[in-house]
Amino acid sequence: MIAFVNGTVAALAPDSAVVEVGGVGMAVQCTPGTLSALRLGQQAKLATSLVVREDSLTLYGFADDDERQTFELLQTASGVGPRLAQAMLAVHSPDALRRAVATADEKALTAVPGIGKKGAQKLLLELKDRLGAPLGGTPLVGAPVTAGWRDQLHAALIGLGYATREADEAVAAVTPQAEQSESPEVGALLKAALQTLNRAR
Repeated sequence: MIAFVNGTVAALAPDSAVVEVGGVGMAVQCTPGTLSALRLGQQAKLATSLVVREDSLTLYGFADDDERQTFELLQTASGVGPRLAQAMLAVHSPDALRRAVATADEKALTAVPGIGKKGAQKLLLELKDRLGAPLGGTPLVGAPVTAGWRDQLHAALIGLGYATREADEAVAAVTPQAEQSESPEVGALLKAALQTLNRAR
């Protein structure tokens, strides 16, 4: 199977990227946090997981092997498909998910769109012995960023092809949301910023 793709970023969208590998454009579904680190025309290496369905082949891309492995482990829980697993990684880093499961933190799981209280309780039971203990390091993707979130968010929006003015307006629009948290997550803010831009268009 395709374990990773390494090539030039040919296109970026709110939920995916196209990486050119040997003259072939590989469409890769990614979380906002992973996309925020990619730049059009620059080299990128993404760990990948290929999800095979009767009617489709979908490639999911990740910043590193830990994220990909967590994505695959999450899907061993009943009711968790690739889209929900990716949504979980869009909200939480792998280590934050390990910590949530290790500490039976229902609230952290219900923060993910599509997971209710009962679903969170079920996931905590099923994933308890699968995800392992938190590593304790500071993960890059989905990590809380207290300083410089504006610059990171602005750079991510420019990287996705938005004009400077649009990026400025989107950053301003999500500033109240960011200031509600002591440690705003760039991935979550990027998602909110893209929603405001889509509404404006």
